[in-house]
Amino acid sequence: MSGIAGIWGGNDKESVRQMMRLLGHRGPDVQGLCQGQDGTLGHLRLSTMDMEGGNRAIANDQPRRAIIADGRIYDLPSSEERPSNSHGLEGRSDAEFALHLYDKLGKGMVHRLDGVFALAIADGEDLFLARDAIGVKPLYYANRGKALVFASELKAFEGLTDDAEEFPPGTWFHSKIGFRPFYTVPESPPRDMPLGFRLALLRKTLERAVIKRLTSHVPVGVFLSGGLDSSIIAAIVRGHVDTLHTFSVGIEQSRDLEAARVVARHLDTVHHEYVFTADEAREELPQIIYHLESFDQDLVRSAIPCFFASRMAADHVAVVLTGEGADELFAGYAYQQDIQDPNALHQELRRSVAGLHSIGLQRGDRLTMACSLEARVPFLDIEMIEFALTIPTELKLYRQDDRRRIEKWILRRAYEDFLPEEIVWRTKEQFDEGSGTTDLIAQICRSGISPTEAQEYAERYPEDGLRSPEECMYHQVLLDVFSDAKPIRRNVARWSHRPFD
Repeated sequence: MSGIAGIWGGNDKESVRQMMRLLGHRGPDVQGLCQGQDGTLGHLRLSTMDMEGGNRAIANDQPRRAIIADGRIYDLPSSEERPSNSHGLEGRSDAEFALHLYDKLGKGMVHRLDGVFALAIADGEDLFLARDAIGVKPLYYANRGKALVFASELKAFEGLTDDAEEFPPGTWFHSKIGFRPFYTVPESPPRDMPLGFRLALLRKTLERAVIKRLTSHVPVGVFLSGGLDSSIIAAIVRGHVDTLHTFSVGIEQSRDLEAARVVARHLDTVHHEYVFTADEAREELPQIIYHLESFDQDLVRSAIPCFFASRMAADHVAVVLTGEGADELFAGYAYQQDIQDPNALHQELRRSVAGLHSIGLQRGDRLTMACSLEARVPFLDIEMIEFALTIPTELKLYRQDDRRRIEKWILRRAYEDFLPEEIVWRTKEQFDEGSGTTDLIAQICRSGISPTEAQEYAERYPEDGLRSPEECMYHQVLLDVFSDAKPIRRNVARWSHRPFD
């Protein structure tokens, strides 16, 4: 994974260098500039594949054509379209493969990339940008006079422009054509299928998604909360590696720590734990919010344990797999229990998957990359998403004889023989709940801002829609850590919409 930045339209190398300095955590291994015919591209690389050949912005023997990219192309090692020396390309990096496809297919190359990416291609005087289907990898852009500015994170725009916007997922841009979507989350209705066959197909599809993400030239681990999703990923990975490092965080005696120990013993992993306190969370909050680029209450809460897990994991591995996306695909959230109509629930799951790019995926990307760690998300493999959306919601929120609905029921059934019963049927808890982070927030807030002060504070920033004293506290930290927070404030997404509490 990497960070990318650039300015297309004029020659402004110094501004691109400034952007790269602000993105240094995304690419600690190699950094460099590439001067195009009408602009400058900047690339920062965290090396997990092609340790030498990928350590640069890549140009080929086509006149004035070069690429910078952040991401991972999962079919690279086996693809028949791998670049050969006859194309002037010698390495096996993801970016090199993508540029080779662009040479052959032009803008249509995005349909042939199985992976996650944000990329920029200088093609003579033209610029081509693209972002992966779900938006796993981040990308933002802004118009600055006649120039187009783009970067992996919003902090890179600080001092350059206040008008940065998120580049839409599943979209490409060409400087002579504009924006064009190439993927949307499918709207096809659920399909009938025998349960046994569906369970087998679910296991097969998810295993393929995990195996793709094990390709690496560096050690791979798993974030293990002890919940269903991360435990399933750990179980699948363990079947394909000799040694597996797992990582769990929480407050002392938190439920996640206890459950993760059960899974780690069952799978025989090399297990690592980190116990954090309210004082540590308060001390690290400015850094967490700086990297997260949000003041959203729910997002910050989940970012706190993610930061401690990422920091710990980076001491042992360079890549982690996570369970992100399973709740959106399989109805794992409490609010979804209130949706009684199957079609309405299906549409809500589709909507939540399509919106992950600016919420859960933002948290996962920013907090892992803050520690120069690469996160991979098997549940959000395109094949996995499209299969999961064919499963009737009645099998996701399964109604028992006592009328109680069991969340992620089909996922539990599919893996009930892989994990201890107490893990398979453990009640869903969000990361901030199971880790105990929610219990610490009250302590932190009491020393931060009073309800009366928070109400007055929220009224000073009506455009930001602050919803609680807790969120006001996060907002104040955001203003403290950025000299110009306008690009970030205008891009804050929401888990949910509610009035001031």
